[in-house]
Amino acid sequence: MNRLICQNCKRSYSLQEALWRCYCGGLLDLEFQAVFDLDRIQRRPPTLWRYREALPLPQEAQEVTFGEGFTPLLPVDFDGRKVWVKQDQLFPTGSYKDRGATVLISKIKQLGIGEVVEDSSGNAGCAVAAYCAAAGIACHIYVPEDTALGKLAQIRLYGADLNRIPGSREDTGRAVMAAAGQFYYASHSWNPFFFHGTKTWAFEVVEQLGWQAPDTVILPAGNGTLVIGAAIGFRELLAAGIIRHMPRLVAVQAAGCAPLALAARMGLSALPAIEKQDTLAEGIAIALPVRGMEIVAAVQASGGEFLTVSEAEIGESLRKMVRQGFYIEPTSAATTAGVAQYVRRAPRDERIVSVFTGHGLKATEKMMKF
Repeated sequence: MNRLICQNCKRSYSLQEALWRCYCGGLLDLEFQAVFDLDRIQRRPPTLWRYREALPLPQEAQEVTFGEGFTPLLPVDFDGRKVWVKQDQLFPTGSYKDRGATVLISKIKQLGIGEVVEDSSGNAGCAVAAYCAAAGIACHIYVPEDTALGKLAQIRLYGADLNRIPGSREDTGRAVMAAAGQFYYASHSWNPFFFHGTKTWAFEVVEQLGWQAPDTVILPAGNGTLVIGAAIGFRELLAAGIIRHMPRLVAVQAAGCAPLALAARMGLSALPAIEKQDTLAEGIAIALPVRGMEIVAAVQASGGEFLTVSEAEIGESLRKMVRQGFYIEPTSAATTAGVAQYVRRAPRDERIVSVFTGHGLKATEKMMKF
């Protein structure tokens, strides 16, 4: 049965209801029966929409798309060890958040919603603004006041109403919740349709590996949009009999803002309060992710783990990646720093996949420091 279901009160709703959270205030999950017809998939153009029957939109719904997806999966050198890395910095708006935005905004358009709000440290705001522009949907994007200028320029030029909020990322989240009382919340954290876009990362990895699952995937963890999406995607592939095992999920956090890693290490049932420090990895510097314990549970259920990386490790990894020709933003380098840390102890035959999440041109001011 395809439905929305509340994590808190277990009330269920039709996918045709314009809801982003339960009436009780709880988070909504999306229960959906994904279908994979491999022959049909392989005859379609190389975009993430090739998995159309595995995406939670009615077949008659119009796709809001720029032809995104099926990014290259390339071997990248980590001190002599080759690791497969998805090039998601090559998406239309420069980050993997386009995966979630294309599915979410397509759903919003199908529901007939004409105006939305979203909050972001930058990349999700850029993605939602771009796809809203393509769909003819008005949007209001809320970002921290110190968001990178390249991302602010993108959001403004896509035609969105840009709201720069003084204070922390959490202050921005509180500001958008007030606006969400007036407009539909196209959230990359609250809205479950976003995760059913990011799950296509798992679909593409498996197809590009010859319909086989990797042993381990190493992903960034801030609000968890890629960790949760990958977990959903691999679970759906496993349920469909496409793959035979669930990959281990390894989630990377910056040491200066690592509430998920701390909760996992201490065996907590709720996220701890932390004092966030400045970090180059601004995109994952989330002190209180709304689906925090869901992220922890997904990693632990896969037999995975959390890694934390220092600012020195992030900077060194950024230099190494750029010197190989991969112009990624500093947040992406937090993930690659985690990869470098992990491969030092990984078996030589372990098949590892990771990701470049954002393009360096989105963070020129920070890049100039290197």
